[in-house]
Amino acid sequence: MTPTPDTAPTVQDRLRAAQPCLWTNPGRQAEVPPRLSVGTATVGVDDMQSAVARFGRFAGLLAELFPELQASGGVIESPLVAAPALGQPLGLDAEQGALWVKCDHLLPVAGSIKARGGIHEVLEFAETLALQHGLVAPGGDYRALARPEARALLGRYQVAVGSTGNLGLSIGVAASSLGFRAAVHMSADAKEWKKERLRRRGVEVVEHAGDYEQAVAAGRAQAASDPFCHFVDDERSLSLLQGYSAAAPALQRQLAAAGITVDAMHPLFVYLPCGVGGAPAGITFGLRQVLGPHVHCFFAEPVQSPCFLAQMLAGPHDHPSVYDWGLSNQTEADGLAVPRASLLAASLMHPLLSGVYTVQDATLFQHLALAHDTQQLRIEPSAAAGFSGPGMLTGTLAGCAWLRAQGLEAHLPRATHLAWTTGGLFVPDTEYDRFLQRGREATSR
Repeated sequence: MTPTPDTAPTVQDRLRAAQPCLWTNPGRQAEVPPRLSVGTATVGVDDMQSAVARFGRFAGLLAELFPELQASGGVIESPLVAAPALGQPLGLDAEQGALWVKCDHLLPVAGSIKARGGIHEVLEFAETLALQHGLVAPGGDYRALARPEARALLGRYQVAVGSTGNLGLSIGVAASSLGFRAAVHMSADAKEWKKERLRRRGVEVVEHAGDYEQAVAAGRAQAASDPFCHFVDDERSLSLLQGYSAAAPALQRQLAAAGITVDAMHPLFVYLPCGVGGAPAGITFGLRQVLGPHVHCFFAEPVQSPCFLAQMLAGPHDHPSVYDWGLSNQTEADGLAVPRASLLAASLMHPLLSGVYTVQDATLFQHLALAHDTQQLRIEPSAAAGFSGPGMLTGTLAGCAWLRAQGLEAHLPRATHLAWTTGGLFVPDTEYDRFLQRGREATSR
């Protein structure tokens, strides 16, 4: 029997029991303030525009360093594709809106959503050094950084990061290509193929027996003792957030090109897989800046690693771990296996985020196989988390109640649901075949 609202388990009950749940944010503000608090700093639309401009300054150099960017003139972007065959199997009927996919699993260079944020921070660090040392002049041609004298100077510095995999790939590939020494501190749940891909690029891979949080702490401590080491801190970096936010103006242009309107009568629902929170928070910040109150962003997390949901429930004065909830932090979605959320990202999301939901690993694999079989999308398990969003919003008591409370129920036939994929481009064939088999087996049960 379907429980009535009076007897239904609370979000906290379901979170503790590792059951899928949806939490909606009572603190979301319709209007975005000109400046938003993020830790001890503030950010606004100018910070997003700064990141977009930096990518533009480096476009010529990026096209020279990465052959896959030559056709785009050095622009790092992914396609937006309609996914009508995938909507109905996910529980989205014709009267509940259309499904689209933002294919960040196809982002060139790094092959994941982390490409924008990670590459942006490496570029910002390189730009700072280049201007300080006169390698380029303000407004000059940044292709000068490919010259031997520039690479020799950058080679004196190390760029380091702690990662479960995808951010490490982004940082390691970008840093090594510019001539930096690069080191990636990898947690125990990082995939072996990701470590090998980094090693082939000359990146030092430092393996840790603990989880993501411990790998980051170890990398942070080591970098603190080296004045020539720049540590990319996924939990605390404004530069990462800025880089991720640069996706928003690009998506705005893609939506317009596809004839998709976003306004009060045509809401946009965006579903973003979430680990520590930096990437989805940066994207959400950017989308709220360019699309206003009519875009509703939801983060998706594994039932055993819902660190961002735990943080949003706790509020700004506590910093809980999923272990505090009796959860294991064990998931096949390696990029989402994070025990404690970024406080920086959480503080930014309090007025902007619409909600967070959780998903079981078995569902991730089912949706991975479904995405392959209906739309030929080749993603990794963590990238499938967004596909549970439409069903959570339109097919659960909590989702339907939120839609009614927001006055959105009547507008669903004109709505757009956007699942944001995060990684998969470089997954080895044998690994991907295993993912597909597991998804099909889970579906047949």
